Parts: sequence; structure tokens; C-alpha cells
Amino acid sequence: MKTAIVWFKTDLRLFDNETLIKAIAQSEQIVPVYCFDEDHFKKTQYGFDKTGSYRAQFLLESIQNLDDNLRKLGSGLAILKGKPEIEIPKIVSHYRAKKVFAKREVAFEEKNVEHEIQELLFKMRCELETFSTSTLYHAEDLPFSIKKIPDVFTVFRKKTELDATIREVFEAPESIQSPEIPPIELPTLADLNLEVEKIDKRAAIQFKGGESEGMNRLNYYFYESKKLAVYKETRNGMVGSDYSSKFSAWLAMGCISPRTIYCEVKKFEELHGANDSTYWLIFELLWRDFFRFMFKKYQTKFFLYSGIAADKPNSKEKNEAALKSWIEGTTESEFVNANMIELKETGFMSNRGRQNVASYFCNELQMDWRIGAAYFESQLIDYDVCSNWGNWAYLAGVGNDPRKHRYFNIEKQAKDYDKEGGFRKLWLPVK
Repeated sequence: MKTAIVWFKTDLRLFDNETLIKAIAQSEQIVPVYCFDEDHFKKTQYGFDKTGSYRAQFLLESIQNLDDNLRKLGSGLAILKGKPEIEIPKIVSHYRAKKVFAKREVAFEEKNVEHEIQELLFKMRCELETFSTSTLYHAEDLPFSIKKIPDVFTVFRKKTELDATIREVFEAPESIQSPEIPPIELPTLADLNLEVEKIDKRAAIQFKGGESEGMNRLNYYFYESKKLAVYKETRNGMVGSDYSSKFSAWLAMGCISPRTIYCEVKKFEELHGANDSTYWLIFELLWRDFFRFMFKKYQTKFFLYSGIAADKPNSKEKNEAALKSWIEGTTESEFVNANMIELKETGFMSNRGRQNVASYFCNELQMDWRIGAAYFESQLIDYDVCSNWGNWAYLAGVGNDPRKHRYFNIEKQAKDYDKEGGFRKLWLPVK
């Protein structure tokens, strides 16, 4: 096979990228492409930008870094703009490609686009081959079929840890054969109908997109600071860059793979010993897997009001004043407000914060949980479709929580996790 297209999506890396490696092995030359899907930069049905400026900036940085790394190997990234179902067939036709290699999707909208492109390419006598590159465990290696995956995380985790193995990583290619690819021309935020928003200097971490930055963060967290050794004790923190790994944004954009992190954890354990903290980081990667496999199992259900549960404990209301108050951080709860202001000004929020503001939204404000999930989708730098909607459904009582309707006592949470009030002082206006 002479020329193949490698369609990058949320897998913006060279290391441990099976899609890229298989394309190189099966082709004389490849054309790496990224398509700015116009639908990703529209408003959602809930009235929010589907992709907010914080994540868009991270995406642009990640694509630039991927292009830089590809060019060092003799290739480069071709940039497409529009609808992938129009643009991918066009570039296939231009290069007379017989195959397109891409990451396999599991969520509803992404899967629909994938199917549509597959059908269009079939008519052009071109094949679309997809690879699962987002999880720690490969779906084919699980000890159960997708339809029979346990709906309770603990059951899934114990069986998977016992009976499944994690595959080896794919080394990055040493060189790539490509036709001449013109210098990259990235759109600006204005081109994407977004305004430039600078991340507040109080941010827990100043995220910068790209595989190189993701690997730098991993190296810092594991080896320079050795913070991995105390991860379990500090992970519920709320102030500063080191209370948790902060890998989420690079994972969500695919700048780094879960298997890469797993391999480095194992190296760290060889050097410094294994403990509860090293295990707990892998445990958190398993949560990511769980939600992704749940999306494979339930498909559209995680976007429905009733989720995957039969009972509907949550309200369908939309109170505009209460929603604005939640978003702006002017509710009756200082703890919720501090977290929501952090999200608004930085595009990030701690895991502890996310659980509390979601619980408040569902239980105190009594609104349709999907509105809160859609706001997070717009605002979060580290938005991941499966983790975001899966976690929101969980907290709304219509997801995978075996206890069904989990309620957070916000004031108790504030006392437990912000004892001295440092987090609230950092983000709330002085009275």
C-alpha cells in the first residue's frame, strides 16, 4: 500500500500510538492530518460553547507540538478545517490513499462521524482502520465482553486486575516517510469563534499542551519531586500544583497514554519501592477505563436525563438565576463558590471540588444534571467525554453509583478538605 492517511484526533502523540505505528508498518508513506471539526466549536443544546477557550488553547499547543515532533522525523501535520466527513474523503482523494488509520471512538457523536466516514471511504475503495489507544487495558483483553462488563466499579476493577494484563507500549517511530507537507497553519482562537482568556495566576498549574509538556510533567512528578510516593495522602488537596499528578489534560487530549504512565509507575517502583500511592495512581487510571468501557456498553444513555438507571431522583428544572449564581460563584456556599471561580478563571478544578459542586448542583439547586455536565464540557481544559458525563451521571444518581443518590454535606467537606480555609481565601473576594 503506497500512501495512507493517519487521522489524529485525541491521540496527539508519537509514543505509544498504535495507530501511527501500524500505519507506518503497512504503508510506503503516510500523511498525518488533524481536522478542526467545525461542530466542536459550536454551541451545545445547553447554550454553552462545546469547546471553551482554555481547552482550545491547550489543543492548539498540542497540535503545534505534534507537528514539531513529526517534522523532526521527516513528516509533518496537514491541517484540515470543516467537517471531517467532508475533509477526510477530500484528502484521501488528493493523495489517492487506500487506507485511513485512526483512533477508535466510543461516544455517540464521535462514533456517528466515524461510521459516516467509513461508509464514504468504502465507496471510494478506501478502508478505515481504527485502533483502541485511550485505555490502560485493551477492551479485547478484559475478562468479560463489553455487554457483560459489571456496572459497579469495584467488581470491574477486582476481576480486571486479577484476570487481565496490560499490553506493552509502542515505541515512537525513529523516522517517517511522508510526501512534502506544507508548513503548519493553525487557526487562531478568533478563527474558532473564541476569545483569548488568560489563565489566572492563582491557578493550581499553568497547563501547556503537547506530548513534550506531558512527558515533562510526568518526569517532574515522578522523578524530580518524587511526589508520586505520597500521591494517595495528598490527592484530595486543593491548592498548588503537586497535591495530584495533574496528568488529566494531557491524558484527555491523548498527548500521553495511560500505558505510558503505568510503565513509568512500574519503573518508579523498581527504583523507590511500591506503596499505596503508586498503586493508587493506577487505580485512578482504571476509573478512566471503566467510564470509557461503560460508554461502549451503554452508548447514548449517558447523555439522557435518566442515564443508565431506571429511577429518576434528579430534577429536570432549569432555573436561570440559580444556574448563573452557580457558574459565577455567588451561591450560598463559600466552598462551592471558590471552586466555581477557580473553574471559571483557570479551566481546572480539583477532583474533590468537582464532586462537591456537582452534588450541590443536583441536590441543592435541583437542576437537570446534564446542564452542569455541559458547562464542565465547555470550561474544563481536561474535558474527557466519558469521564465527564460518566462522573456527572454517577453523582446525579443515574449512573454507576451502587448507592444511587450520593449526597455530599458541603459544609463538612469544606471542614475536612479546607480546614484552614486557605482554598476559599485564595479564590473568594475579601469581605
